[in-house]
Amino acid sequence: GNIYWTDHGFNLIEVARLNGSFRYVVISQGLDQPRSIAVHPEKGYLFWTEWGQTSCIGRAHLDGSEKVVLVSLGIAWPNGISIDYEENKLYWCDARTDKIERIDLESGGNREIVLSGSNVDMFSVAVFGAYIYWSDR
Repeated sequence: GNIYWTDHGFNLIEVARLNGSFRYVVISQGLDQPRSIAVHPEKGYLFWTEWGQTSCIGRAHLDGSEKVVLVSLGIAWPNGISIDYEENKLYWCDARTDKIERIDLESGGNREIVLSGSNVDMFSVAVFGAYIYWSDR
């Protein structure tokens, strides 16, 4: 198994084996303050959120190839990101808009607001079955 992580200080996404060996940079170009990542091993996708000058949600193959932006409008501080493997949906929470939203992870379409609050400052989100869990600061 592999473990992926972001380094928003250096604007990198890296990967290594679970024992720390074979460490390498997956994505180093075009990132601006990456925050959170989610991996879909079966489909071979890596998803991430960015807080930079143009906040966005991106997707690439696990080797960093074929990088695309799935969401760039209507988001400000996208924090946590989570995959619903059964429904093929990608969820994220936004600390500025106080929302949890979702899209189809293949097309990036069918964007929906799942939860909208006020003064929540959402930090992370997880999806399991029919339940959504989130944390705030």
